[in-house]
Amino acid sequence: MASEPKNGPLTYKDAGVDIDAGEALVGRISASAKATRRLGADADLGGFGGLFDLKAAGFADPILVASTDGVGTKLKIAIETGLFAGIGQDLVAMCVNDIVVQGAEPLFFLDYYASAKLNVDNAAAVIEGIARACKESGCALIGGETAEMPGLYAKGDFDLAGFSVGAAERGAILPKSAEMRAGDVLIGVASSGVHSNGFSLVRRVVEKSGLAYDAPAPFAPGTALGAALLTPTRLYVKSALAAIHAGGVKGLAHITGGGITENTPRALPEGLDAEIDLDCWTPPPVFGWLAKTAGIETPEMLRTFNCGIGLVAVAAEKSAGRIIDAFQAKGDKATRIGKLVAGGGEAKVRYRGALKL
Repeated sequence: MASEPKNGPLTYKDAGVDIDAGEALVGRISASAKATRRLGADADLGGFGGLFDLKAAGFADPILVASTDGVGTKLKIAIETGLFAGIGQDLVAMCVNDIVVQGAEPLFFLDYYASAKLNVDNAAAVIEGIARACKESGCALIGGETAEMPGLYAKGDFDLAGFSVGAAERGAILPKSAEMRAGDVLIGVASSGVHSNGFSLVRRVVEKSGLAYDAPAPFAPGTALGAALLTPTRLYVKSALAAIHAGGVKGLAHITGGGITENTPRALPEGLDAEIDLDCWTPPPVFGWLAKTAGIETPEMLRTFNCGIGLVAVAAEKSAGRIIDAFQAKGDKATRIGKLVAGGGEAKVRYRGALKL
């Protein structure tokens, strides 16, 4: 005969997992998720899988494009400051921006939120931010997962991951490498700041500066340092799709980890290099502060951060003007930053001028 458990029967909650908290979170976020519905996605949250109908979305012969990403150590600043409203947009942007630069329209998104112990208010703030960014990107939030894993995460810590799928009609996928030629124009689209890359270095710079996150930001008067660094990643979906529909876009590069130096060549074929004139734009002040505070040299800045350029487009000279106009009509500042030149093998970036840090 089995003996009674010592101190009474155990429950899942005793082990650190609160199912009721998870249900409360679903109740909190359901309205935000429903607000992201679009053609092709109209199911409620709570099924075992999310559904999407490509035919209802209007596609005839689609190619699917998928992307997954996280927010990285930018989360540590959000956790330390308690500012969670913009982190959801960071997560969505890191995925949907990667999809749109392939010429595809983001269709749906799923998120994964993991913590040691679920804080419903904090999680709701993050996921409501995800929903807002999905809606702005025309992307349905069709599901997700919230996990409590005591012992795996430190108290107060959590992690985020996102997954998105988009589609483009066959033949519309970017880059169109075979159409690229020396002399094609490079168009830079402005970033909102550091976005979500290089934050392990950013946090070291903050440590070196001796400033607390609630101290005034030296580069953003009237804003606390933590809040300024948490400026969300810009969503480029609507402006990039408008530029593509304007005609003439041959390629797009999302400037993420690896900066301008490593990401621009990903949209280029062998035999063509990107020649970029650093005098063509002025980076947001945060980049000057980072560089000067820690003595970061320009080549390291350009291969770590976006330095004020969140997206790079490639277009023929005759198309450049209308593509710039299309970006700007959707609220994104765009300008010529260089051109393609003949190279000798694998594509790379050549710089001229000086970054205005």
